[in-house]
Amino acid sequence: MENINWLQEVESRKEDLFKDLFRLLKIDSVRDDAAATEETPVGPGPKAALDEFLKMAQEDGFQTQAFGPWAGRVEIGAGDELMGILGHVDVVPAGSGWDTDPFEPQIINDRIYARGSSDDKGPTVGAYFALKLLRELGHTFNKRVHLIVGTDEESGWQCMDYYFKHAEMPDFGFSPDAEFPIINGEKGNVSAAIDTKDSQVLEGDLKLIEFKSGLRPNMVPESASAVLEVLKGDIDFQADFDQFLAENDLKGDLSVDGKQVSITVVGKSAHGSTPHKGVNGATQLGRFLSQYRFDDQAAENFVQVLSHELFEGFDGSKVGVSHHHDVMGDVSMNIGIANYDAEKGGHIDVNFRYPEGTEPDTMLGQMEKALGHYASLQVSMGHHKDPHYVPADDPLVETLLDVYHKQTGFEAHEQSIGGGTYGRLMPRGVAYGALFPDSIDVMHQANEFLAVEDLLRATAIYAEAIYRLTK
Repeated sequence: MENINWLQEVESRKEDLFKDLFRLLKIDSVRDDAAATEETPVGPGPKAALDEFLKMAQEDGFQTQAFGPWAGRVEIGAGDELMGILGHVDVVPAGSGWDTDPFEPQIINDRIYARGSSDDKGPTVGAYFALKLLRELGHTFNKRVHLIVGTDEESGWQCMDYYFKHAEMPDFGFSPDAEFPIINGEKGNVSAAIDTKDSQVLEGDLKLIEFKSGLRPNMVPESASAVLEVLKGDIDFQADFDQFLAENDLKGDLSVDGKQVSITVVGKSAHGSTPHKGVNGATQLGRFLSQYRFDDQAAENFVQVLSHELFEGFDGSKVGVSHHHDVMGDVSMNIGIANYDAEKGGHIDVNFRYPEGTEPDTMLGQMEKALGHYASLQVSMGHHKDPHYVPADDPLVETLLDVYHKQTGFEAHEQSIGGGTYGRLMPRGVAYGALFPDSIDVMHQANEFLAVEDLLRATAIYAEAIYRLTK
């Protein structure tokens, strides 16, 4: 099998690959806590996608095993060592701005459009298809291989918490949920909550009735909306808003109904680990509102912190947490959720991806100092994931980089990201594909797609990599 043309083998079976993938893409597997039950703890969609994946593998003759309603695995091979391949079938909310139905996959101009095509159903199915191909070609696996599929990667990773309480940890492996040539370093991940609850009365012209923006901490919110009540003064909101949109190349809507003003700003969504690639609707709307004065200290502080310390401070420097690591890079900061209610106050979720050399307790102290002039703000840190790194001279990393270089001719080098993948769960775990350096990254965005060429190339790379690691 040393001289196999892996890409040719995959291309000759591409219709079967598309068929497998489309089965999963048709399932709306967004987490839905409102519809959660004991049998579907993160909603019916993720569980339905998991069931379909295992059913597909069973139909193909693989041995499978379910782990409660949370996770499942496909098994092949024999031996003392265990290789893990970890993917997920849950997806982030579709959001707005799609040109097609996000759960009716279509191939348009050699791109597969659907929510989950790139993150992570496409890459996971590519890795699964690589196992099918190797089995068909007669490969004898000298290690056990577990393709493990979760249902809660985009939220709290409860699926993997459950799985690894009941199953063996792989000795090594990869997650097909990032980019090539490899991700052998992943930053830590923690969200800070900024809450405003002081209802001290101020001499303002407006009352902030509500402010809404964001779906998940790990997404740049595409849009934000606010409802205001005019208390006094004569403000030409439409003129102010038109000027703001023109100066900042934004879109939005504004309507006035008596004393009530409704405003929406539309930006651009992006993955929360790369906030600079998006246009954050929440902080942009905060900037617009910051020119006015509100009648409540909580509202005033909510708007001001959004528009100043949290606006485009992507490296965390405006809130005092910036830090650089020579291998893993810089801290990144995303404002994922920003909500305000006149009765309950405000809540802002600030998601950080941080390299080695800092940690959440330190960052909390730095934020409290940087935001100390806001008397009504309270800052707290949530659960965190530590940074993860597998050295470049590890045989796993060397093999995966060699396969990538051999098949693409591109430079193979180590790299770190802010995004978190299941690869970090394994002591010798990395992320491997499926995006290439020349791919267009639309994860977590409207009109998400995976290029057909990228899917075929990644599947071929996975096949040779698994072959090399288990021969």
